[in-house]
Amino acid sequence: MGSLGSCNEEELLIQNVSEIYNNLSTLESLKPSKDVNSLFTQLVQTCIPPSPIDVTKLSVTDQGIRSELIRLCGEAEGLLEAHYSSLLGAYDDPLDHITTFPYYTNYVKLGRLEYTILSNYITNSNPNHIAFIGSGPMPLTSIVLASNHLKATTFHNYDIDVSANALASKLVSADPDLSKRMLFHDTDIMDVTNGLYDYEVVFLAALVGLNKEDKRKVIDHLAKHMAPGALLMLRSAHGARGFLYPIVEPSDLPGFEVLAVFHPMDEVINSVLVARKIKNQVKQGYCGTGEASASK
Repeated sequence: MGSLGSCNEEELLIQNVSEIYNNLSTLESLKPSKDVNSLFTQLVQTCIPPSPIDVTKLSVTDQGIRSELIRLCGEAEGLLEAHYSSLLGAYDDPLDHITTFPYYTNYVKLGRLEYTILSNYITNSNPNHIAFIGSGPMPLTSIVLASNHLKATTFHNYDIDVSANALASKLVSADPDLSKRMLFHDTDIMDVTNGLYDYEVVFLAALVGLNKEDKRKVIDHLAKHMAPGALLMLRSAHGARGFLYPIVEPSDLPGFEVLAVFHPMDEVINSVLVARKIKNQVKQGYCGTGEASASK
């Protein structure tokens, strides 16, 4: 009965997700609006509860819906961030108002989780240079880490969207500290080679590489050019959350030693993987859960 119940549960989940997808597909724009906000709220609430579903084994039709949903989520997320970044940029001190961003507390929690993970594995507790790939118009991970946890580190934020970097730069321009430690690069990371060697830690945003092939190309590029021993922090997804973000498996990381995998069970949607650029040999990795790490 348990198996049958699980099957029915998965069918209902797929049905609900498909219905939301159909509604999203009919919208003329994914810019923030009552309809857009409502549908994405429904989607997140549908996908956040723990689920045994393996979204990599869906039917061809449902895989197509999942791929499109991830693309729509990425587009909507970019538009939402651009909208709020533009609003905040109109203030004299934008960071004083950053809590108005709807998901700010999620980023604070994610930043705390990632810093906790990072501090367990990094050799230098105060890294000099960190890169964030796919920082977008609202680089909240960099802002949270630089403000709350790594107060001497310089953050190099990469995004190929020039307008996104312009908005992001304006957010920190009035802050005497962050304006010096937050740098923005209008560069495709695939064009960066020797520069990657300078970073002790590289963060890869969830929406860089929306499908497995593109994600793997970026990871392979990082494996080729990052310094031996440097850490790679990746966002992934688990269970039904895989309808929202691409999934990265430890097997997708050749050239890296996977140190830990964390699956948060709260409103922080992304899973986190931490891996070390291999020097000589691969040691056995460790797999844990977000609940354990968040309590440290």
